[in-house]
Amino acid sequence: MELAIAIILGACALGAGTAMIAGIGPGIGEGYAVGKACEAIARQPESRSPVTTTMLMGCAVAETTGLYALIIAILLIFVAPGLMVNRLLDAVGR
Repeated sequence: MELAIAIILGACALGAGTAMIAGIGPGIGEGYAVGKACEAIARQPESRSPVTTTMLMGCAVAETTGLYALIIAILLIFVAPGLMVNRLLDAVGR
C-alpha cells in the first residue's frame, strides 16, 4: 500500500516538473519579440506606439502558456495526490 502511494506522489511530482518545462517557451518567445520590437523602433522611431502595442499584446498571449503550465503544476502538487490516494484507499476498502 505504501509503495502505491509513493508511486502516486512521485508521478505527480514528475508531472508537475514536466509541466513547468513549458515555462521556457514563453520566456524565449517574449525575449525574441522584445528584441525585434527594439530593432523596429530603432529603424523607425515614429512607429513606436503601434510596435509597442503589438509587442505587448503578443507577449500577453505568449505568457498564457506559462500560466497554464503553472496552474497544472500546482494542481498536480496539491490536488491530484489527495484525490488519487483517496481513490486508491476506496478501491482497497480502507
